Amino acid sequence: MQVVHEFSELHVNQLHHLYQQEWWTKGRSLQDTRQIINGSQVCIGLVNADGNLVGFTRVVTDWAFKALIFDVIVRATERGSGLGDQLIQLVKNHAKLRRVRHFELYCLPELCEFYERYGFSEDVGALRLMRCVNA
Repeated sequence: MQVVHEFSELHVNQLHHLYQQEWWTKGRSLQDTRQIINGSQVCIGLVNADGNLVGFTRVVTDWAFKALIFDVIVRATERGSGLGDQLIQLVKNHAKLRRVRHFELYCLPELCEFYERYGFSEDVGALRLMRCVNA
């Protein structure tokens, strides 16, 4: 498996296809996908021997206190092979992110156990997630 941080047009299209397979990213346009890559400080892709993108994640960060991990996604046919683990390890061990104090992410309850293996916890004190829809 090859790790990439720069994305060819082919890989952008493959990421867009991966997004269309998941409920939480379905409906993103190809232009949205390009903007997501361009607007994130760290993007990590996993490319198989055939040159196809099979895993992806991205990070938005201030480089000091917070790094928010988004879109940990693995091609359905590759799940269970450790690629999700590899993506999380690549983020947590990324040279530019080593000094960040807190890694944070959103996940469904059924994925908490997976992320707990990497030190993530639901214990965030009295903090609450708030959202404002920009209409």
